[in-house]
Amino acid sequence: MDPHHSQTSLSCSSHPQSNASPPITSPSIELGRIGEVKRMTKETNVYVKINLDGSGIPDSNTGIPFLDHMLDQLASHGLFDVHVRATGDIHIDDHHTNEDVALAIGTALLWALGDRKGINRFGDFSAPLDEAWIHVSLDLSGRPHLSFDLDIPTQRVGTYDTQFVEHFFQSLVNTSGMTLHIRQLAGKNSHHIIEATFKAFARALRQATEYDPRRRGSIPSSKGVLSRS
Repeated sequence: MDPHHSQTSLSCSSHPQSNASPPITSPSIELGRIGEVKRMTKETNVYVKINLDGSGIPDSNTGIPFLDHMLDQLASHGLFDVHVRATGDIHIDDHHTNEDVALAIGTALLWALGDRKGINRFGDFSAPLDEAWIHVSLDLSGRPHLSFDLDIPTQRVGTYDTQFVEHFFQSLVNTSGMTLHIRQLAGKNSHHIIEATFKAFARALRQATEYDPRRRGSIPSSKGVLSRS
């Protein structure tokens, strides 16, 4: 995150506005585990609402068409309802909007997960897309870490700068408190590599956020707590 960024508004549908970490609570499954975030800086204005217990409804308009396409993959393959609205200084480039959307999505995930009671916690998925094959493994541990190993052969897909893919996931990891490993097993087409990455991420995140009935609501940690630290 750039040092000149500042977050002026953060909210959750079930909690008052606060810049602090969410309180230790379990969102109601009947209502859906929902995270809602507003992020405003001098460079961007971002609104994100995610329902982890949704039906895969995509609704994203960031001003960056390729990013919207990737967020649709997150919704469709994760079965999350993903609503994103963003305006930003894309007349300069997509950097700030790409980053701030990812930061807001990560924060929305943090809110929606609450105390993480009863979830699987871990997710692992490999997704092929034609010649591309991407493996994603993640842990909703509360400890942010990204290992990113993609070889994207072109600088751009459409107007989207492909170096922003790593920056997107790093920003999301930083605010969500997620350990995330992304590895390319095969692939030559830049669009296929990136899209397979978002699809694999969506499926792995779906696994990790779903409930394990054998846990009966307990926190999936030998320490008894999973917190963003």
